[in-house]
Amino acid sequence: MRIALHTRVRADRIEEYEAAHREVPEELTAAIRAARVDSWTIWRSGGELFHLLECEDYARLLAELEHLPVNVAWQARMAELLDVSHDYSEHGAGAGLPVVWQL
Repeated sequence: MRIALHTRVRADRIEEYEAAHREVPEELTAAIRAARVDSWTIWRSGGELFHLLECEDYARLLAELEHLPVNVAWQARMAELLDVSHDYSEHGAGAGLPVVWQL
């Protein structure tokens, strides 16, 4: 399945956000892959962030990562940098952007 998400980085923290993503912990990327994510891309337009995930089951991905210590630490770090965060709770499974048009 493909999931599109929207988050927002704080205007004064863009450089830190991008630097953090050059150093995503290997333990976290391994956990994301183990949760059956095939790809995860983030685009930035100003402070707006658009994510596209291709995964087997987005709700299961969230459940597997929500309480994982490396993800909890990463989300705490991201919370300092973001105005709109990625929701890893069970409610976050419905946070994907709706498809408006597709070719």
